[in-house]
Parts: sequence; structure tokens; C-alpha cells
Amino acid sequence: MGKGKGKGKQRKQIILPPELPPEIADDDIEVSDEDLQFVDENKDYAGFVSRLDTHSINKQVTRVEGVNEDALEALYEKRRRKTLEQKENEKSVVQVDPVDALPVKSLDGEVYYLSQTAEVTENEGDVDKSVVKLTKAERRAKLKKTKKEAKKMGKELAKTEEVQPTQQEAALAEVKEDLTAEEAFEAKKRKLAELGMALLADPEANIKSLKDILQFAKDGDHSIVKLGLLSLLAVFKDIIPGYRIRLPTEKELEMKVSKEVKKMRFYESTLLSAYKGYLQKLLALEKQPRFHHVVVRCICTLLDAVPHFNFRESLLVAVVRNIGSSDDVVRRICCSTIKSLFTSEGKHGGEATVEAVRLIADHVKVHDCQLHPDSVEVLMSLSFDDDLGKPEVQEGNNKMKNKKNKKRKNFEESNQPQGNDRKRSKQETIAKMKEEVAADYKAVSYTPDVEERKRMQSETLSAVFETYFRILRHTMQSSVASSEANGNITSGGSGAHPLLAPCLSGLGKFSHLIDMDYIGDLMNYLKRLAARGSSSDSSAQKVQNLTVSERLRCCIVAFKVMRGNLDALNVDLQDFFVQLYNLVLEFRPGRDEGEVLAEALKIMLCDDRQHDMQKAAAFIKRLATFALCFGSAESMAALVTLKQLLQRNVKCRNLLENDAGGGSVSGSIAKYQPYGSDPSLSGALASVLWELNLLSKHYHPAISTLASGISSMNSAQNQVYISISPQQAFKNLLLEAGSFEYNQQGGTQKSNKRKGRSTALASTLASVEPPPVDENEVSKKLRRHFILLWDIKENERLRGELDRTTSALQLYEEYKKQRKPATLKNKKSKKARTTVGM
Repeated sequence: MGKGKGKGKQRKQIILPPELPPEIADDDIEVSDEDLQFVDENKDYAGFVSRLDTHSINKQVTRVEGVNEDALEALYEKRRRKTLEQKENEKSVVQVDPVDALPVKSLDGEVYYLSQTAEVTENEGDVDKSVVKLTKAERRAKLKKTKKEAKKMGKELAKTEEVQPTQQEAALAEVKEDLTAEEAFEAKKRKLAELGMALLADPEANIKSLKDILQFAKDGDHSIVKLGLLSLLAVFKDIIPGYRIRLPTEKELEMKVSKEVKKMRFYESTLLSAYKGYLQKLLALEKQPRFHHVVVRCICTLLDAVPHFNFRESLLVAVVRNIGSSDDVVRRICCSTIKSLFTSEGKHGGEATVEAVRLIADHVKVHDCQLHPDSVEVLMSLSFDDDLGKPEVQEGNNKMKNKKNKKRKNFEESNQPQGNDRKRSKQETIAKMKEEVAADYKAVSYTPDVEERKRMQSETLSAVFETYFRILRHTMQSSVASSEANGNITSGGSGAHPLLAPCLSGLGKFSHLIDMDYIGDLMNYLKRLAARGSSSDSSAQKVQNLTVSERLRCCIVAFKVMRGNLDALNVDLQDFFVQLYNLVLEFRPGRDEGEVLAEALKIMLCDDRQHDMQKAAAFIKRLATFALCFGSAESMAALVTLKQLLQRNVKCRNLLENDAGGGSVSGSIAKYQPYGSDPSLSGALASVLWELNLLSKHYHPAISTLASGISSMNSAQNQVYISISPQQAFKNLLLEAGSFEYNQQGGTQKSNKRKGRSTALASTLASVEPPPVDENEVSKKLRRHFILLWDIKENERLRGELDRTTSALQLYEEYKKQRKPATLKNKKSKKARTTVGM
């Protein structure tokens, strides 16, 4: 029994405390996203973790109750040796990772993993990584990596599965969007139409619909915005009353009024507020290029239709701002609106005309006269009443007559017995009613009284002439550098002075309305401008030269001003005749305007019947030279003027004679100076009109016939004056130029009718029947004409070569002369050297 007890005590096992887990670095610890999400969602339940005693947990227990320390030390030493042996065995054995192996369940229910061992020999340098046993951290990283790859593969599979359905769905979505957009567009159009029709049918009942239509002008669709603007334009044109709306004051609002007055006030205030919002929207959209045309059309239509209504100033500012636009469509619409405003003053009583003219004057001033010519040309549509004082005199006379008639009637009635009182009272009531109706009509009409019309006309005239004089002053003071700097501003203007031509045209039209105090300054301006560009212009301040057409217009305006104020002017126009005499030679058909030249010839030479004989002869000679050198239309205008001068100045017909001295009358100057600048000192009476002989062979039948008729004129007094003017002759020949060219190309059948027109014109001009035109003869004349021109050019070329050759020979002769003394000196020096050497 004792032995058994001793063996039981020896067999009792000592259980050692477990070892501490291996230390793992913080970087190796990986926490999954799911764990983090769980902790974040359940922070209230994880609070005990922060209260754990980590010091007690980390403390290792090394003692066992009832066991000696020496025995414990031996057991610990045995455990350490065992672990070392296991590590050495693990170095030579490779185990399969349980993650990669399938689990096996034993009969006891225990689950374990099969492991495959493989010894590592010294010859094998590497081991297959697929069978290497991984650490815990590596297994976690590998597991996380496989999960990410699985998610990525799942997303890729989902994308590949959704590729085809996505394309189909996108196409269907686009179709649905288009259908919905079209349906929405049609629905908005129907809504606009319904609101507009309701407003036009009953404006007072549906006046609130204006705000609903105005909301369509703020839509995101540009087409809907344009439709909304145009719909509001049509509505406002129809419902705006024929008077300006005046909103009631505070005192008037406090007064008790009837329901009809309240309804009318509400209607007018709503209409005015909606109209104001519409104008603000138009002015805001005007800056956007896509709406510019629509907005300008709406503004111009409103100003033309309702110029009497409120906010007219805003419309005028917008229209005047665009009259010089670079866009032809916008500029044309605005200019036509301003012209319509000037011609239809009955709609606004003339107040809008005054405001528009002031705005145009300010517009020209701000842009320094660098605008499109249409900006000032609109002022030509203005009309002024010259006899505003006469109606007052007539009304005064009518009143005096009425008073006398009433006195006479009362005197007769007092002498006669009293008649029927009822009849007399009836007549008095009818007369009173007529007077009341006339007074009411005058109050509501836009026709102001005479004094108001005078005031507005004087303000309009002052603004117009202020604009014209500013343009003239700018033309005088502008230099070449400033004109080039501002040249980019103009659009469609002519040169550096785009407004000069319409300014001169306006001065010519309204010259009879200019104040006498300013006419002297105006004539000086015109005289200086007409001299610009000529060789005689030697002013200290050099401005850019004007064109021939602009200088001719200055001469025309000077004559119009003189004739419009003939009773109060005593101006010497000799300088303008000198300028016209020089400008005839400077004229070029392709560069300058032929109509301006024809107008100058008519006004300055044909209409003026008092000419000095020397001056008339000089113009006759120069016009003949001009007709020989330029086109058919200009030549016809010159020949018509020449014939009229010959008919009025009988002594000048001696130029048609073929004597050596120019006939029996040669004047004080015995020699003709063709390049003289003064017509009175040219000595044209000493010459002969030999140009008419060449013009009688002109290729154009009308010109040749007219030249032959002028050559056959005699010195008799009974000559019939022709009624056609140079301007009319110029226009007629321009119209017939196409038919004549067609005739020259071979169209004989259709051109015979057109020939009749040119021959009829020639017969009217020459007062003789023209001979029939032969095509062969015309072609021969053309051939001779061009051969003559070719000979002249060839002669000029040969003369130039001859001059160059003679100059070269002269230089060579001079060179030889200078060379001879030098050669003689050299020979003498050589002889002297030889003598010295000997």
C-alpha cells in the first residue's frame, strides 16, 4: 500500500503556466474594414476596452502552487529545448498552408488540415512558394489581397454585363429627352398662344397674363425666349392706349372712387409695370449677340407704333445707339425707324423728333464724327414749316371779321322785331357744344399750338446745325494721324471724313433756314474745304486732303446757300469757280462720283446765267478737253454744259472757227494757257475747239452726233436752248450703256430698239435728225481710236528711250573731256622721268 501511494504521488503532473504570445509589431497588425465599421457603429458597447488593466494582463505568471522552484526551473528548461528542436525541424520541412489545403474532419469531430512535408536539400536553392508555410501576418495580407481581387473581378464582370444594356438605355434616354423637349416646346407654344389670344380678346379681364408671358422671356430655351418677346410685342402694340399713362398720386389714392375707376387704375398700373419689365428685358438681352436682331426689331417696332407712350426716351436711346452699327440689317432698321418718326409727327406732336435730333447730335459728339454716313443722313428726312407766323395773322384777321360780323348782326337784330326765342336758344346751345367739342379735341390731340411748334422747330434746327458745324469743324481740324487712328471705327464710311458728304447734303437742303449771322463763317469754311488737296493750299495746319467729290460738294453747297439767301448776301464766288475749273482736270471716273460733277456743272454753270466771256470760254475749252479724255457718261454731261454755254455766250462761238488766232475775238490775252489755274487768265478765246473734230468720230453714236451738232453751230442769235440738264444726260447715258455694249457684242436684233433711245437723245441734244448707225463704221472708228492711243503710247515710249540715250551720250562726252587732261598729265610725267633717267 505504501508503494502504491508513492507511485501515485510521482505520477502527478505539474501544469506550467502558458507562454506569452509572440510579440507582433504594430505595422503587422491588420484590421479589416468590416471590423472598423462595426466598432464605429457600436462605440457605446466597446467602451469597456478602454478600461482594461493592460499591466495586469501583460504580467507573466511563473509560479505554481505546491511546486518547488528548482523543479519549475527544470521544467522550463525542458520546454525551451523542445521549442528549439521544433524550430530546427521546421527549417528542413515545408508545410502546406492550411488556407490552401482542404480541411479534414475526424471521427471525434475534430477538424484539422493535411500537411505535406518536403525536405530541403543543399542542392536545391529555392523552394516552390506555393507550398511554403506562411506566417500569420502573411496569411492575413494574402487573404486581404484575394478579397480585393475578388471584388475587382466582380466589378469588371458587372461592367461587362452592363455594356450592351447601357448603350441601349442611352439611346432610349436620348430619344425620350428629344421627345420630351419637343413636347415641352409645343406645350409652351400653345400656352403662349392661349395667353396672347386671351389678352387680345379681353385685355382688362386678363391683364395679369402679361406677367405670365413675361416669364417665358426668362426661359432657358432661346427659341422660347424669342417667341415670348415677339408675342409681347404683338400684345403691346394692340392694347397700349392712345395716351400716356399717369399713375395716381398718394392723395388721389386716398380719395374714394368708384369701382370702375379702381378697375381702370389697376389695369393701367399693371400694364405700365409689365411694359417697363418688358423694356428692361429687351435692353438686357440687347447685349447678347444671339438676341440682338430680335431685340432691335422689337424696340424699333414699338417706337414706330407707339411713340407717344411712356418710356419713349429708353427706346430712342437704344435706336440712336444702333444707327451707326456695323451690322447692315440693324442699321437699316434703326434708320428707317428714325425717318418714320420724323415724317409722322402727328403720332407724337413733334416731341419725339426734338429728342431724337438731340440724341443724334450727342452721339456724333461722343464718337468724334467717326460714324457711318447713315447716322447723319437720317436728318435729311426732317421737314420744317417756313410760314409758322402766317397762320397767326390769318387767325387774327378771321377774329376781327367775326367780331365785325357779330356786331353787324346784333345791330340788325336790335333793329328788327324779336323773333322766336326758342330757335335762338337752340342755335346758341349748338354753338356752345361745337366750341366744347373743339376744345376737347384740341386737348387730346397731339397737334400743339403755334408757339409750341415754333419752340420745337427752333430747338430741332439748332441741334441739326450744331451737328453740321461740328462735322465741318472736325474736318478742318483733324490731322492725318488722328484720321488714321480713328479709321477703324468707321463702318462703311468714305475715307477719314465719313460724315462730310451727308453733312454737305443737309446744309444744301436746309441752307434757307440758316441764321444770317452764321452764313459768313459757313462760306469761309466751305471755301477752305474746297481748296484742300490743291497745290494752292499752303495753310500752316495741314489736314488730310479731301477727295474731288467732297470738294465739288463744297462748291455746290456754297452756291445753294447763296441762292437760298440771295436778298441778304453779297458774296464773291470767284474762288469756287476757280476750284471747279481745276477740279475738272483732277476728276477720275473710276475714283470720283460722276453724278456730283454733273450736279456741279448744272448749278454753277448752267443755272448761273451771268458769266464773264473769258471765264465762259475757259470752261468751254476745258470741258471739251475733259470730254475727249473720259467716259461716255461724263463726256455727255460736259458736252451738254458746253453747248449751253455756247448758246448763252454768242461771242464764244468764235472758238468754232478755224482761224490761226481763234477767230476775230481773242481777248486781252493773246496766248492760250491750258494749264492755268484761273479761268479768267487762261486766254481761252485765243484757242480753237479742235476737240470737237475728234469727238465727232467718237465710238458712241450719241456723243459723236452731239459733237457734230455743236460744230455746226453758227454765230446767229436765234438759237433754241435745250431743256435737258447735265445730270439728266449723265443718268440717261448710264442707263443706255448696257444696251450699247450688247450691241457691240453682236446682239443686232434686240439692240435696234435700244438704239432708237440713244439716237432720240442725240437728236434732242443736237436738234437734228441723226443718221442711221452702221456697225462696220462704228468698228472702224473704234479701231482708229485705239490705234491712235497705241501710237501715242508708243511715241511716249520711244521718246523716253531717246532721252535716255542722249543723256547717256552726254555723260560719256563729259567723261571723255574730263579724262583728256589727266592723260596729258600722265604722258608729261612719263617723259620727264625718262629724261631724268637718261
